[in-house]
Amino acid sequence: MRLRISSGLGVLAAAVLLTGCDSQPDTTKMADTKATTAAKAKVDKAAKAKAAAKAKANELGQIPVLMFHRVVEKPATTDDRTPQQFRADLERLAKEGYVPITAAEMVTGKIDIPAGKHPVVLTFDDSSPSQLTLNQMGVPQKDTAVAILKDVAAKNPGFRPVATFYVTRDMFGKTGREEQAQMLLWLKENGFDIGNHTRDHFDLRTRSHEEVEEQIGTIGQQITSLSYVKPATIALPYGNQPRKKDWAMRGKHYDHQGAFLAGYTPAPAPFSKAYDPAGIPRIKVMEKKGDCAQFCSQAWLDWLKNNPDMRYTSDGDPSTVAYPKFKGAYLRKSFAKWSLPY
Repeated sequence: MRLRISSGLGVLAAAVLLTGCDSQPDTTKMADTKATTAAKAKVDKAAKAKAAAKAKANELGQIPVLMFHRVVEKPATTDDRTPQQFRADLERLAKEGYVPITAAEMVTGKIDIPAGKHPVVLTFDDSSPSQLTLNQMGVPQKDTAVAILKDVAAKNPGFRPVATFYVTRDMFGKTGREEQAQMLLWLKENGFDIGNHTRDHFDLRTRSHEEVEEQIGTIGQQITSLSYVKPATIALPYGNQPRKKDWAMRGKHYDHQGAFLAGYTPAPAPFSKAYDPAGIPRIKVMEKKGDCAQFCSQAWLDWLKNNPDMRYTSDGDPSTVAYPKFKGAYLRKSFAKWSLPY
Protein backbone atom coordinates (compact mmCIF):
# COMPACT_ATOMS: atom_id res chain seq x y z
CA MET A 1 0.00 0.00 0.00
CA ARG A 2 1.34 3.44 -0.85
CA LEU A 3 0.96 6.08 1.82
CA ARG A 4 -0.67 9.22 0.51
CA ILE A 5 0.34 12.46 2.23
CA SER A 6 -1.71 15.49 1.27
CA SER A 7 -1.20 17.94 4.17
CA GLY A 8 1.23 19.21 6.82
CA LEU A 9 -0.46 16.93 9.33
CA GLY A 10 0.22 14.05 7.02
CA VAL A 11 3.92 14.93 6.87
CA LEU A 12 4.08 14.99 10.67
CA ALA A 13 2.28 11.65 10.90
CA ALA A 14 4.69 10.13 8.40
CA ALA A 15 7.65 11.40 10.39
CA VAL A 16 6.22 9.79 13.52
CA LEU A 17 5.71 6.52 11.67
CA LEU A 18 9.23 6.56 10.21
CA THR A 19 11.15 7.58 13.35
CA GLY A 20 9.13 5.79 16.01
CA CYS A 21 7.12 7.25 18.82
CA ASP A 22 9.99 7.25 21.33
CA SER A 23 12.69 8.91 19.16
CA GLN A 24 14.07 12.34 20.09
CA PRO A 25 15.42 15.06 17.77
CA ASP A 26 19.22 15.09 17.40
CA THR A 27 19.43 18.44 19.18
CA THR A 28 17.88 16.90 22.28
CA LYS A 29 20.37 14.04 22.20
CA MET A 30 23.27 16.52 21.89
CA ALA A 31 21.97 18.50 24.85
CA ASP A 32 21.66 15.31 26.90
CA THR A 33 25.26 14.33 25.99
CA LYS A 34 26.60 17.76 26.98
CA ALA A 35 24.70 17.64 30.25
CA THR A 36 26.03 14.14 31.00
CA THR A 37 29.60 15.22 30.16
CA ALA A 38 29.28 18.33 32.34
CA ALA A 39 27.86 16.31 35.22
CA LYS A 40 30.67 13.76 34.92
CA ALA A 41 33.29 16.52 34.82
CA LYS A 42 31.77 18.05 37.96
CA VAL A 43 31.91 14.70 39.77
CA ASP A 44 35.50 14.11 38.61
CA LYS A 45 36.58 17.56 39.78
CA ALA A 46 34.92 17.02 43.14
CA ALA A 47 36.77 13.70 43.52
CA LYS A 48 40.07 15.36 42.61
CA ALA A 49 39.44 18.17 45.10
CA LYS A 50 38.69 15.60 47.81
CA ALA A 51 41.96 13.79 47.03
CA ALA A 52 43.87 17.10 47.04
CA ALA A 53 42.43 17.97 50.43
CA LYS A 54 43.43 14.56 51.78
CA ALA A 55 47.01 15.15 50.56
CA LYS A 56 46.95 18.69 52.01
CA ALA A 57 48.08 19.85 48.59
CA ASN A 58 49.45 23.34 48.16
CA GLU A 59 50.84 23.81 44.67
CA LEU A 60 51.22 27.54 45.25
CA GLY A 61 53.76 26.84 48.01
CA GLN A 62 57.50 27.41 48.02
CA ILE A 63 60.12 25.13 46.45
CA PRO A 64 63.70 24.81 47.72
CA VAL A 65 66.19 25.13 44.85
CA LEU A 66 69.49 23.95 46.33
CA MET A 67 72.80 25.24 44.99
CA PHE A 68 75.80 22.89 45.05
CA HIS A 69 79.31 23.31 43.69
CA ARG A 70 82.10 20.79 44.32
CA VAL A 71 81.83 17.53 46.27
CA VAL A 72 85.35 16.91 47.63
CA GLU A 73 86.97 15.30 50.65
CA LYS A 74 88.75 18.52 51.65
CA PRO A 75 86.49 21.56 51.12
CA ALA A 76 88.35 24.72 50.12
CA THR A 77 85.37 27.07 50.53
CA THR A 78 81.98 27.04 52.21
CA ASP A 79 80.47 26.26 48.78
CA ASP A 80 82.06 22.78 48.84
CA ARG A 81 80.51 19.69 50.41
CA THR A 82 82.27 16.51 51.43
CA PRO A 83 80.85 13.26 50.03
CA GLN A 84 79.58 12.46 53.54
CA GLN A 85 77.87 15.84 53.86
CA PHE A 86 76.32 15.56 50.43
CA ARG A 87 74.96 12.10 51.18
CA ALA A 88 73.47 13.40 54.43
CA ASP A 89 71.90 16.34 52.53
CA LEU A 90 70.15 13.94 50.17
CA GLU A 91 69.11 11.50 52.88
CA ARG A 92 67.43 14.30 54.81
CA LEU A 93 65.49 15.33 51.71
CA ALA A 94 64.35 11.75 51.10
CA LYS A 95 63.32 11.31 54.74
CA GLU A 96 61.25 14.51 54.71
CA GLY A 97 59.26 13.61 51.59
CA TYR A 98 61.09 15.61 48.94
CA VAL A 99 61.31 14.37 45.35
CA PRO A 100 63.93 15.90 43.02
CA ILE A 101 62.76 17.57 39.82
CA THR A 102 64.89 19.39 37.25
CA ALA A 103 65.11 23.13 36.77
CA ALA A 104 63.54 22.69 33.32
CA GLU A 105 60.60 20.82 34.83
CA MET A 106 60.10 23.54 37.41
CA VAL A 107 60.09 26.50 35.02
CA THR A 108 57.74 24.75 32.57
CA GLY A 109 55.37 23.70 35.36
CA LYS A 110 55.83 19.98 34.66
CA ILE A 111 55.93 18.95 38.30
CA ASP A 112 54.84 15.31 38.31
CA ILE A 113 55.42 13.83 41.76
CA PRO A 114 53.25 11.69 44.08
CA ALA A 115 50.51 13.16 46.24
CA GLY A 116 51.75 14.53 49.54
CA LYS A 117 55.36 14.88 48.32
CA HIS A 118 57.38 18.07 47.90
CA PRO A 119 59.56 19.05 44.92
CA VAL A 120 63.20 20.01 45.38
CA VAL A 121 65.55 21.19 42.63
CA LEU A 122 69.18 20.07 42.92
CA THR A 123 71.49 22.37 40.94
CA PHE A 124 75.25 22.08 40.39
CA ASP A 125 77.33 25.02 39.18
CA ASP A 126 80.62 25.15 37.25
CA SER A 127 80.68 21.60 35.72
CA SER A 128 83.32 20.28 38.12
CA PRO A 129 84.88 16.78 37.74
CA SER A 130 83.78 16.16 41.34
CA GLN A 131 80.20 16.30 40.10
CA LEU A 132 80.66 13.80 37.26
CA THR A 133 83.64 11.70 36.24
CA LEU A 134 83.14 8.48 34.29
CA ASN A 135 85.42 5.44 34.53
CA GLN A 136 86.50 3.39 31.51
CA MET A 137 83.20 1.53 31.60
CA GLY A 138 81.22 4.77 31.44
CA VAL A 139 80.10 4.48 35.08
CA PRO A 140 80.24 7.49 37.47
CA GLN A 141 83.24 7.34 39.78
CA LYS A 142 82.62 6.63 43.45
CA ASP A 143 82.00 9.70 45.63
CA THR A 144 81.18 11.98 42.71
CA ALA A 145 77.91 13.86 43.14
CA VAL A 146 76.12 11.79 40.49
CA ALA A 147 77.29 8.46 41.98
CA ILE A 148 76.10 9.48 45.46
CA LEU A 149 72.76 10.76 44.14
CA LYS A 150 72.11 7.51 42.26
CA ASP A 151 73.03 5.46 45.33
CA VAL A 152 70.72 7.41 47.65
CA ALA A 153 67.90 7.14 45.10
CA ALA A 154 68.38 3.37 44.85
CA LYS A 155 68.02 3.07 48.62
CA ASN A 156 65.00 5.39 48.77
CA PRO A 157 62.33 4.34 46.23
CA GLY A 158 60.55 7.35 44.75
CA PHE A 159 63.52 9.67 45.27
CA ARG A 160 64.30 10.52 41.66
CA PRO A 161 68.01 10.62 40.69
CA VAL A 162 67.73 13.85 38.68
CA ALA A 163 69.47 17.21 38.91
CA THR A 164 70.46 20.18 36.76
CA PHE A 165 74.10 20.79 35.86
CA TYR A 166 75.05 24.33 34.91
CA VAL A 167 77.90 24.09 32.44
CA THR A 168 80.80 26.42 31.67
CA ARG A 169 83.64 25.81 29.24
CA ASP A 170 85.41 23.77 31.98
CA MET A 171 83.04 20.94 30.97
CA PHE A 172 83.80 18.55 33.87
CA GLY A 173 87.53 18.90 33.28
CA LYS A 174 87.38 17.68 29.68
CA THR A 175 89.00 19.64 26.84
CA GLY A 176 88.54 17.33 23.83
CA ARG A 177 85.29 17.57 21.91
CA GLU A 178 84.64 13.80 22.00
CA GLU A 179 85.17 13.63 25.77
CA GLN A 180 82.97 16.66 26.33
CA ALA A 181 80.23 15.11 24.20
CA GLN A 182 80.51 11.86 26.19
CA MET A 183 79.89 13.71 29.47
CA LEU A 184 76.92 15.73 28.24
CA LEU A 185 75.34 12.82 26.40
CA TRP A 186 75.70 10.64 29.50
CA LEU A 187 73.79 13.25 31.51
CA LYS A 188 71.09 13.56 28.85
CA GLU A 189 70.64 9.79 28.44
CA ASN A 190 70.37 9.28 32.19
CA GLY A 191 67.62 11.84 32.71
CA PHE A 192 69.71 14.76 33.97
CA ASP A 193 69.15 18.36 32.92
CA ILE A 194 71.84 20.55 31.32
CA GLY A 195 71.76 24.30 31.86
CA ASN A 196 73.78 27.36 30.83
CA HIS A 197 76.27 28.96 33.25
CA THR A 198 78.01 31.23 30.68
CA ARG A 199 81.28 30.46 28.93
CA ASP A 200 83.76 32.14 31.28
CA HIS A 201 81.75 32.67 34.48
CA PHE A 202 82.04 36.47 34.25
CA ASP A 203 79.90 38.76 36.38
CA LEU A 204 77.23 39.79 33.88
CA ARG A 205 76.23 42.85 35.91
CA THR A 206 79.29 44.72 34.59
CA ARG A 207 79.05 43.57 30.97
CA SER A 208 77.57 45.18 27.87
CA HIS A 209 74.62 43.67 26.05
CA GLU A 210 76.96 42.34 23.36
CA GLU A 211 79.24 40.72 25.95
CA VAL A 212 76.30 39.15 27.77
CA GLU A 213 75.01 37.62 24.54
CA GLU A 214 78.47 36.30 23.68
CA GLN A 215 79.02 34.73 27.11
CA ILE A 216 75.65 33.02 27.12
CA GLY A 217 75.25 32.28 23.43
CA THR A 218 78.64 30.67 22.77
CA ILE A 219 78.39 28.09 25.57
CA GLY A 220 74.73 27.51 24.69
CA GLN A 221 75.68 26.69 21.12
CA GLN A 222 78.47 24.42 22.33
CA ILE A 223 76.13 22.50 24.63
CA THR A 224 73.64 22.05 21.80
CA SER A 225 76.26 20.92 19.28
CA LEU A 226 77.65 18.34 21.72
CA SER A 227 74.44 16.97 23.21
CA TYR A 228 71.55 18.12 20.99
CA VAL A 229 70.12 19.79 24.08
CA LYS A 230 69.04 23.43 24.07
CA PRO A 231 69.31 24.67 27.67
CA ALA A 232 65.97 25.75 29.10
CA THR A 233 67.50 27.66 32.00
CA ILE A 234 70.58 29.62 33.05
CA ALA A 235 72.28 29.99 36.43
CA LEU A 236 73.70 33.50 36.62
CA PRO A 237 77.36 33.64 37.78
CA TYR A 238 77.53 35.04 41.33
CA GLY A 239 73.74 35.35 41.14
CA ASN A 240 74.05 38.73 39.42
CA GLN A 241 71.63 39.76 36.69
CA PRO A 242 72.83 41.90 33.76
CA ARG A 243 71.80 45.55 33.69
CA LYS A 244 68.62 44.49 31.91
CA LYS A 245 67.54 41.13 33.28
CA ASP A 246 65.88 40.13 30.01
CA TRP A 247 69.34 39.98 28.38
CA ALA A 248 69.93 36.71 30.25
CA MET A 249 66.62 35.26 29.09
CA ARG A 250 66.71 35.89 25.35
CA GLY A 251 69.50 36.48 22.86
CA LYS A 252 70.74 35.60 19.39
CA HIS A 253 71.41 31.96 20.21
CA TYR A 254 69.33 31.29 23.31
CA ASP A 255 65.80 31.52 24.64
CA HIS A 256 65.64 30.60 28.34
CA GLN A 257 62.48 29.96 30.30
CA GLY A 258 64.14 30.63 33.65
CA ALA A 259 67.17 32.39 35.17
CA PHE A 260 68.40 31.29 38.60
CA LEU A 261 70.09 33.51 41.17
CA ALA A 262 72.49 32.54 43.98
CA GLY A 263 70.79 33.55 47.15
CA TYR A 264 68.98 32.90 49.75
CA THR A 265 65.30 31.93 49.96
CA PRO A 266 63.04 29.14 48.71
CA ALA A 267 61.53 29.87 45.29
CA PRO A 268 57.88 30.68 44.58
CA ALA A 269 56.01 27.99 42.66
CA PRO A 270 55.77 28.65 38.92
CA PHE A 271 51.97 28.89 39.36
CA SER A 272 52.22 31.70 41.92
CA LYS A 273 51.94 35.43 41.27
CA ALA A 274 55.18 35.87 43.20
CA TYR A 275 57.11 33.85 40.60
CA ASP A 276 59.57 35.78 38.40
CA PRO A 277 61.15 33.54 35.73
CA ALA A 278 64.00 36.03 35.23
CA GLY A 279 65.04 35.92 38.90
CA ILE A 280 64.44 32.57 40.61
CA PRO A 281 66.15 32.35 44.02
CA ARG A 282 68.30 29.42 45.11
CA ILE A 283 69.58 28.34 48.52
CA LYS A 284 73.21 27.77 49.44
CA VAL A 285 73.71 24.35 51.00
CA MET A 286 75.28 24.75 54.43
CA GLU A 287 74.67 24.22 58.13
CA LYS A 288 73.48 26.94 60.53
CA LYS A 289 76.63 29.03 60.87
CA GLY A 290 77.09 32.80 60.62
CA ASP A 291 74.74 34.21 57.98
CA CYS A 292 73.71 30.64 57.26
CA ALA A 293 72.02 30.46 60.65
CA GLN A 294 69.07 31.98 58.78
CA PHE A 295 69.69 31.93 55.05
CA CYS A 296 71.12 28.53 54.02
CA SER A 297 69.73 25.07 53.42
CA GLN A 298 69.58 23.64 56.92
CA ALA A 299 67.78 26.71 58.24
CA TRP A 300 65.31 26.90 55.35
CA LEU A 301 64.52 23.18 55.38
CA ASP A 302 63.85 23.47 59.11
CA TRP A 303 61.56 26.45 58.44
CA LEU A 304 59.63 24.65 55.70
CA LYS A 305 59.23 21.61 57.94
CA ASN A 306 57.87 23.80 60.74
CA ASN A 307 55.62 25.77 58.38
CA PRO A 308 54.11 23.10 56.11
CA ASP A 309 51.40 25.47 54.88
CA MET A 310 54.13 27.50 53.15
CA ARG A 311 55.71 24.53 51.37
CA TYR A 312 54.75 23.16 47.95
CA THR A 313 52.87 19.90 48.43
CA SER A 314 51.67 17.93 45.41
CA ASP A 315 48.19 16.55 44.81
CA GLY A 316 49.72 13.85 42.59
CA ASP A 317 47.99 15.08 39.43
CA PRO A 318 50.23 17.05 37.02
CA SER A 319 47.17 18.27 35.09
CA THR A 320 45.88 20.41 37.98
CA VAL A 321 47.10 23.18 40.27
CA ALA A 322 45.63 22.32 43.67
CA TYR A 323 45.56 24.62 46.70
CA PRO A 324 43.36 25.59 49.67
CA LYS A 325 40.63 28.00 48.60
CA PHE A 326 41.90 30.83 50.78
CA LYS A 327 45.14 30.89 48.76
CA GLY A 328 43.32 31.53 45.48
CA ALA A 329 44.41 35.18 45.36
CA TYR A 330 48.00 34.02 44.79
CA LEU A 331 47.26 32.01 41.61
CA ARG A 332 48.66 33.36 38.34
CA LYS A 333 45.78 34.03 35.95
CA SER A 334 47.47 32.03 33.18
CA PHE A 335 46.89 28.86 35.23
CA ALA A 336 43.23 29.49 36.05
CA LYS A 337 42.16 26.75 33.63
CA TRP A 338 44.03 24.12 35.69
CA SER A 339 43.14 25.45 39.13
CA LEU A 340 41.74 23.04 41.71
CA PRO A 341 40.80 24.90 44.92
CA TYR A 342 39.42 22.85 47.79
